Amino acid sequence: MLDYLPGIAFFVAVIALVLFAMWWGWRARRKRSASVVAPQAPVRGAEVAVFDGLYVATTRHGDPLDRLVVPGLAFRSRVHVTVTSAGVALAMPGSHTLFLDADRISGAGRATWTIDRVVERDGLVLIAWRSDDGTICDSYIRLQTASPDALVSAIDDLKALPTGAEQ
Repeated sequence: MLDYLPGIAFFVAVIALVLFAMWWGWRARRKRSASVVAPQAPVRGAEVAVFDGLYVATTRHGDPLDRLVVPGLAFRSRVHVTVTSAGVALAMPGSHTLFLDADRISGAGRATWTIDRVVERDGLVLIAWRSDDGTICDSYIRLQTASPDALVSAIDDLKALPTGAEQ
């Protein structure tokens, strides 16, 4: 039994080192993302469309490998997306509802991959939005039953509404 002890101690040390490195990396990423704050406002406007799916990640705009650790958007989760006449609401279990006013939304489109997720061609919906500090962020949603084009179209229609059209 004592012959195995150095090997076991070595593997326990390696596992501890890996866990420490993961914790350290996540802590550093959280510090780099500290200035990015997601808007938490009450949902406003008339309901236009509703979608269910999976929230995948939020990254810096144009850099799908740079995950942002934004409170409420740091981890993958189920998501209930509601497009209203005033903006887009993302409701995830265990966190506050994120409401993106129409004037915060830069656009919407389709994507095939982002950090830690690759799907079929154009299987993700990308919602580009501006945080409180002015950072443009890309949030990725994977719809489960509805067509991704329907969500992109609903957001594009929202952006086409004249200012003040929300009720």
